[in-house]
Amino acid sequence: MSNSNTHILVFPYPAQGHMLSLLDLTHQLALQNTFNITIIVTPKNLPILNPLLSTHPNTIQTLILPLPSHPKIPPGVENIRDIGNAGNYSFINALSGLHNPIIHWFNNHPNPPQALISDFFLGWTQQLAVQLSIPRVAFYSLSAFSISVMNCGWSNPQLLKSNEVVQFSELPGAPSFKYEHLHSILLRYRESDPESEFVRESFISNSASWGFVLNTFEGLDGAYLDHFRARFGKSRVYAVGPLDSIRVDANLDGGSEVLRWLDQVEEDGSVLYVCFGSQKFLKREQMEALAFGLERSRTRFVWVVKAPSAVEQIEEGYGLVPDGFEERVSGRGIVVRGWAPQMAILGHRVVGGFLSHCGWNSALEAAVTGVGILGWPMEADHFVVAKLLVEDLGVAVRVCEGADWVPDPDELGRVISGVMSEDSPQKRKAKLMKEEAIGSVSKDGVSSIVLAQFVQALKQLGFKEGS
Repeated sequence: MSNSNTHILVFPYPAQGHMLSLLDLTHQLALQNTFNITIIVTPKNLPILNPLLSTHPNTIQTLILPLPSHPKIPPGVENIRDIGNAGNYSFINALSGLHNPIIHWFNNHPNPPQALISDFFLGWTQQLAVQLSIPRVAFYSLSAFSISVMNCGWSNPQLLKSNEVVQFSELPGAPSFKYEHLHSILLRYRESDPESEFVRESFISNSASWGFVLNTFEGLDGAYLDHFRARFGKSRVYAVGPLDSIRVDANLDGGSEVLRWLDQVEEDGSVLYVCFGSQKFLKREQMEALAFGLERSRTRFVWVVKAPSAVEQIEEGYGLVPDGFEERVSGRGIVVRGWAPQMAILGHRVVGGFLSHCGWNSALEAAVTGVGILGWPMEADHFVVAKLLVEDLGVAVRVCEGADWVPDPDELGRVISGVMSEDSPQKRKAKLMKEEAIGSVSKDGVSSIVLAQFVQALKQLGFKEGS
């Protein structure tokens, strides 16, 4: 590693959707050849970094630190996917125990970092950066809309006092949400509970960051980006999305069977991709309703089914494909168990729709590939993203609502057929969104220009330190 390069410390939050997009940004920074980068990671999350580390062996190093123990985190669990969103409060509190080990490492490093980029779930690192006398950048893996809703909730907890409908009058369009549709992390807040108060203070600390990097772009999130800039100052806000990733090509061999199946389909845009992210498992009755809905839609499909690992979930039939279903749809649909190359599937010429939980990474991937979305928001920021996609942009329709919803198979089949028809409004608008998404990250696109400005700002930090 060159001592003349600016040294950046990167601290991801160990949840799949958060971690991968910050690693995407790290990849973009490493391509500049002007930064030394150290990534903080716990031992069991190290494999997630392997594609990145093998691509940039001379630029990126790791600082491997054990996850501090916490009474609500089972031994051996180091990633939210193994415990679910209910574990976020425990993880945020546990990770704050790395404060002193990081300071010790920093003080003993021959060329310590000149800047810290950390996930917005790790707002407590703002105080760490102050103690180290380096600027901290908050990285947001969510939409500007979702972040703005969360910021309103954290700064005004009275807003969340069990109202049936919560209106955010200071945001563009004064959006409103059912109380239970707000981000799960807001709903779990309990006033005067020490862990809750630490989480709230941590999120509020983000506003003091030197800069903010968001994985979003103008065409998808423009009005809320304007609001964000108005609040924090245009020069501090960098919207650089949609961030691409080297992970797109990783493990493609594992998905070669489904890609071969897609290659045999003749009609472009005729296949529906069904996937609910890395954490959500459907209950038995939901699996049955979805299976019958797919069957009755007469639409070609790829359905990714993740098998649960918890004994009680297996016993209750979570993730169980109904008997005989695969035989009945043979040739028209394929069930993929476990991992699937999502970006490669969505980008295939024959895929035209995406039945999704409306996680932000999935929304970005749908935007880049130009597929219509059938939204089934379940928790976290899914309901906010669904509102953006359905009501603001028209690239999606809502088919279900909530983690416990059981769809009516006949109605689901009809909606799938409608969205997947060749001239559906969702497909038309999604194709226009694809042009905007790709344009934003093209050579002279607005996100590419903003990323270059961010890189330049980071380089200046190195010059100031060295002068």
